[in-house]
Parts: sequence; C-alpha cells; structure tokens
Amino acid sequence: MRRSIPPRENEEFPVRQVIIIGSGPAGYTAAIYAARAQLEPLVIASSVQAGGELMNTTEVENFPGFPEGVMGPDLMTKMQEQAERFGTEVVFDDVVSVELAGDVKKVTLGNGDTHEARTVIVATGSAYRKLGLESEEQFSGFGVSWCATCDGFFFREKTIAVVGGGDSAMEEANFLTRFADKVYVIHRKDTLRASKIMQQRAFDNPKIEFLWNKEVAQIFGDQQVRGITIKDTVDGTETTMDLDGLFIAIGNDPRTHLVHGQLDLTDDGTIAVDGRSSRTSLPGVFAAGDVVDPHYRQAVTAAASGTVAALDAEHFLAAANDGELIAAAV
Repeated sequence: MRRSIPPRENEEFPVRQVIIIGSGPAGYTAAIYAARAQLEPLVIASSVQAGGELMNTTEVENFPGFPEGVMGPDLMTKMQEQAERFGTEVVFDDVVSVELAGDVKKVTLGNGDTHEARTVIVATGSAYRKLGLESEEQFSGFGVSWCATCDGFFFREKTIAVVGGGDSAMEEANFLTRFADKVYVIHRKDTLRASKIMQQRAFDNPKIEFLWNKEVAQIFGDQQVRGITIKDTVDGTETTMDLDGLFIAIGNDPRTHLVHGQLDLTDDGTIAVDGRSSRTSLPGVFAAGDVVDPHYRQAVTAAASGTVAALDAEHFLAAANDGELIAAAV
C-alpha cells in the first residue's frame, strides 16, 4: 500500500529529526522505533525497489511471529503500515544525492525535492549479483533463489544446483544437502575461490557433485524451474539437465553509491560502523541492514539492525538537544 507526502508547491520542507533512506526490514523497523519516539521520521522508499529484496520473495518461514509463514510482499506491507501507524511519512521516490556533513543533512530526490534532517539512517541494503539471464528473472521465487537459508526448506528430496565457487557457494551447497537429495555445484573454472576448509567440506559431502568449467546459459520450466542449459566454458558445447531449483551464490554488492566519498567503507565494501552500534564516520549519520552486514543478510538481522540505528539516532538527538539547552543557559 503506497502512500506518499503530497507535493507542496513553493513551500520549503521543514528540517526533520530523522530521514531514513531505504524501505526494507531495516528501514521500516528503524521507522517504527523512531516514530514511536515521536521523531516523525521520513522514509524514502524508492520508486522501483520499495520494500527491498523481500518484495521478490514468495513465502518467508523464518521471520519470527509467523508460524505459518508469510509472503515477502505481505510482510513488507505490514511493516510499512506499522511504521505509518505511529506517524512515519513515506515517499516513493529515489534519492539521487546526499550531503551528510554538517549539523543539517540534505537528501535530494529524483523529483528535485530536497529534504533536510538532523540525522540520517542509511538502510539501502545490498543487491545479489545475478547471472544476467532473462529466464533468471522469470523464475525468481519459483525455483531460482539467492538465499539457501531462506528457501532451502522448500527443496526437500529435490535435485538442485548452486552456481558459484567462493565460500558462500560452498556454504550454501553444504546447507542445502540437509534438504535436497542431490546438489550440483556449477563453476565456470576448474578451481575454486573458496577457502581450503570450505572446499574440503563440500568435496567430502556425498550429496554434492561438481560440474567444472560450466556456466548456466538458460533456465527453463513451466510455472516452476524444471531444468537448465549449461555451457562448457572451454569448448562451448551445451547440454541440458533436469533440476528442481537453482541457487545463485556469486556474491552481492552493498548499495553504497550514495555515500561514496562521504562515509568510510570496510574492506567488504559495506558502510563502516563503530562496533555493534550503527554510528558511521560522520556524526548524525547511521547505517543499518545489509549495507553494513557482509555476512548474514537475513530479514530478521536487518530488522534488529534497524532498531539499533533508530535508538542511536534518538540518543544522538537527545544529547544534541541537551547541549543546546546548556549552551542557551550559559
């Protein structure tokens, strides 16, 4: 359910307490907490990817409080409604630039509006790297997945494949053998990038078989994935194989393009934060969710991270207000 702030012609926007960039579990959870603290947050939810990666997910069974599971889009709609219930305002537009230094931060949108706030929470998430196939998009959520922890349960006694050669691919393949009868690992080279220990665990697993020097050329099926076409990277020959599911584990990229040159980043490319807090390298700027998390990337951990960011922003604003009162008294 989309509700946005109506346009205000020739009217300046007030300086807000909190602006939240992003509308996944981290962004909306931060909004819920900030709104309940009467900070009247503004969420910039994107014009295309509002709701984050869960909008492309079918049934979510590992988010607490939903014993029967919940559809990804339904979960995000409920989060939005909960945030709005406490006074959050949501704009469905894209942030094109930010100015994060100084006491007042500026956030400029695609429609030309500039919003200002004393604090900003960056919850822009991350994007799974994709194969770039049209059929990949067609079967997203219907046999094609980027998250074994999220979707492995649905492939009990099935035959599936994992694409990738790094630690994440080996971890996903081993995890998926808890459910599937057979797991193929498809790698475009004849050696793996994964650490030796992760490689050995996969090699030792009797349910895992490696397909070397291969890449996925096509995914096919009806309403669900039924198989793939694989291409030999050495001689170019193509073959088909029957599959019930395809997991893509070739990495992910945190969405940090807005803050390049303004916030410190980690070696993983995520926004650097101070310990377990959400504090970034600039005062009054906080970050939450997958944009700070290179490892777990789960909806529940993102939501918890959003909680931390909102509380950190609230404490920052309270301390700033106390300082202003003291300065005024002096």
